[in-house]
Parts: sequence; C-alpha cells; structure tokens
Amino acid sequence: MTVAPLHLDAAGERLRLLHVHAHPDDESSKGAATTAKYVAEGVEVWVATCTGGERGDILNPAMDRPDVLENIAEIRKQEMDAAREILGIHQVWLGFVDSGLPEGDPLPPLPAGCFGLVDLDVAVEALVKVVREFRPHVITTYDENGGYPHPDHVRCHQISVAAFEAAGKDGAFPDAGPLWQPQKLYYHMNSRAKYEALDAAMLARGQDAPYAERLSRWSRDTADRVTTRVNCADYFATRDRALIAHATQIDPEGHWFAVPLQVHQQAWPTEDYELVQSYVETTLPEDDLFAGIPTQPGPGVGSPS
Repeated sequence: MTVAPLHLDAAGERLRLLHVHAHPDDESSKGAATTAKYVAEGVEVWVATCTGGERGDILNPAMDRPDVLENIAEIRKQEMDAAREILGIHQVWLGFVDSGLPEGDPLPPLPAGCFGLVDLDVAVEALVKVVREFRPHVITTYDENGGYPHPDHVRCHQISVAAFEAAGKDGAFPDAGPLWQPQKLYYHMNSRAKYEALDAAMLARGQDAPYAERLSRWSRDTADRVTTRVNCADYFATRDRALIAHATQIDPEGHWFAVPLQVHQQAWPTEDYELVQSYVETTLPEDDLFAGIPTQPGPGVGSPS
C-alpha cells in the first residue's frame, strides 16, 4: 500500500531516493533504517543492486551447507526479495557478476567477466538507464574506498559518481532515456565515533565492549566527513529484520546484533552521510537527505502516525 507522502517536490510529485549498492544485503547493512523512515513518510525508494552476490561467502554458520553453496545465486535473490518486502522498496538488478573478494599475497587477479573488470562505460550506462527511468532527487552510494576495499564496492562508487553527472548531461548515453539530473549525491559514512559510543554505552551497563577489537584495528576514520545525520532510531528494528532476511550473510548471533536495540537507539540514533555533490543550496550540517530541495506539503501532513 502506498503511503500518503508528507512532502512532494515542487512539481507535486513524490520525493524519490535511489540507493546504489554492490551486492544483495548491502541495502540492509547500510542506510536501511533511513530507507524505512523515508518509505514511512511516503518517499519512493529504489535500490539498484550491481551484482547478484554469486561469489559471496556463507557468513552465517547455520547456512553453511552444501545445498546452499550449490544454489547460492538463487538463494541470494530470494533473500533480496524478502528484504525488499520488509523495507518497502523497489529493487532492480543491474545484472553484473560478483567479483568476489580477492585474498592472498600477492592478490590473485579478478575472475574474467566480473563487475570489477567490466568496461566502465557499460556499467555506467546500465545505471544511467535506471536513473533516467526513476528520476531520483537524491542518490546514495559508497565513498572512494568503497566503504571497504572490495572491488565491487569500489566499482559501485565509480559508476555511481559517473552516472550522477551523466544522467543529466546532453549527449551522454543517448540511448539510455530522457535526461534527468539528480539534485544531491551522498556517501554512506560509518565512523569510528559510532562504535566508540556503542562500546561506551555497553560498558556503562556493566557489559563487555563488543567492538574493542574492531576499534583496535581501525585504520581510518571518517567522522570529520559526516555532513548529514538522519535520525532513524525508530526504524532500527526494521533494519534488523531486513538484515536477518539475508540469512546466508547475517548471523543472528553475530556482531550486527552485539548491542541491544534500545542501547543502540540511545547511544547512536542516526545513520550518517557525506554530501559530496549538490545542485541545491543547503546548510550543513543536515538532518535530512532532501534538505534544500524545494518541496510542498503532501496529503500525509497531519495524518496519524
């Protein structure tokens, strides 16, 4: 059921948000509570998933079985369908093949035909088609390091930045549909300060700090890059349900759930972003991905929450 939007754009249309992700499950582990918040406010949210996650490892011990390994591509599609329903989004596959995470010293070459090696223009055009069809006001993706240096995350960053500019550019990819210029581009930010706050909250309760080891290995911090904090604590439970839907990737007893929900809501109630491109004026810091985009009240204003 479509939710009556709280706000419409200047043309009287629903606000639209596009997340670009590398693999199925990334939409649930990065920005999912933000997604659920905006969906509840009547924003139309699409997720473009670059690959099928075919080379992903089984990260939940309960799912580490031969039958799962043999059917991993189909199972991950089913997991994505379940998460999509929970989040209330529309999801589109770009159709590229998972590169896998190369390991070893020296690192082995990427497998032929994978997303990390696909011609950049081919990948950008595939995303431009989605942008021009959906016409998002806002796009989110990963930073220049991919959030972490997985080749698919890095390539996802590259095509997202390129598509943000090309979608509205006359003469760029003329077969990809009518021009559309998104107004804002954000990177997901996951800062050290967040995990320090969560650990401190657990210690204050007389419990162990679950992220101490992770913090001891943290080599770079992005806290000073955060421009936008979206308060979405009320939707953390929805995020968690979407995460658990990706059963091959998410261990319900693992680090994702090391901090109780209420503690997380109190200690760090936001999901955080860096605004990297904007065609509208806005004042930093922000608390809304649509800040600065001209809007008008929608039919949902004043409706019971």
